[in-house]
Amino acid sequence: MDKIKILGVSGSPRKNGNTDILLDSFLKGSESVGAETKMIFLRNYSIESCIGCEACRKAGKCTQFHDGMELLYPEIEESKGLILGSPTYNYNVTAEMKAFIDRLYPFYEFTEERPGPYSSKLADQGRKALVFTVCEQVKAEEMGFTLEALGMPLEALGYGIFDKFLATGCFSKGEVLKDRDILKKAFEAGKKLAVGLK
Repeated sequence: MDKIKILGVSGSPRKNGNTDILLDSFLKGSESVGAETKMIFLRNYSIESCIGCEACRKAGKCTQFHDGMELLYPEIEESKGLILGSPTYNYNVTAEMKAFIDRLYPFYEFTEERPGPYSSKLADQGRKALVFTVCEQVKAEEMGFTLEALGMPLEALGYGIFDKFLATGCFSKGEVLKDRDILKKAFEAGKKLAVGLK
């Protein structure tokens, strides 16, 4: 298949935890069918929280901060596929992932009127995303809205959500390694994402 790039983003503050392990499985699946992949750990980047100045509406880029997002914007643009993963923290994504998602705002294009219609610089390009979360809870309904918090912003940016993946009952560091079935499912999901981007 033609080389396509898939960017994997871990929102876990815990190094080599369950989120990182699953993300690695997704990306290995994508690589198995020829995709080029890159793994990003948000904990290694200094990313300021969006302050809502909205200067990016006119500038087309964030003018308030010169931080880790400046390194990540080009990676996002160059990657047709995107995998976002976050452990569930208090029914939602981690602070690192929330800051990252909020700072995707410069990819939107707005009209002058408010609230007004908007479009996305990333739309209509065949982009696809896979989102996943790892949670301590066994019942999915007790997880909260982590998957929605990951997926809905990407849909608004023009991504087709290829899969919403959930790993329940995982708390201790590396615990997901005991579940060979879910690791295999993650591998296969990553593989299918890459094929779907062909």
